[in-house]
Amino acid sequence: MIYSILISVAMFFFGSIIAHTNDVDQTQKTEFIVYGNCDMCEARIEKAANVDGVKSADWDKSTKMLTVEYDTEIVELKTIHESIAAAGHDTELAKASDSVYAKLPMCCKYDRPE
Repeated sequence: MIYSILISVAMFFFGSIIAHTNDVDQTQKTEFIVYGNCDMCEARIEKAANVDGVKSADWDKSTKMLTVEYDTEIVELKTIHESIAAAGHDTELAKASDSVYAKLPMCCKYDRPE
């Protein structure tokens, strides 16, 4: 009888440990360059970066660095870069199409990297 209780308690704790390891947070925080110039760029870049799975996105106008925190189980970093490029801003991994870049307001037309 006492062995049955001990086994039941041990199984409960073992099950709790397994359940906890399956709930490990897959949040990643990273920084990368996104080209832009002004406050309108900042709003556009941060909006474009906020795809499903992104917890936060903050672009610094002076350094051109975007800090993004995202869930690696939901979204890949490449997808975030592509979304930003689709909005007209070049990143380290994705280049905006010329036609989308051309539609940016004049103040947002940054010097494009080669």
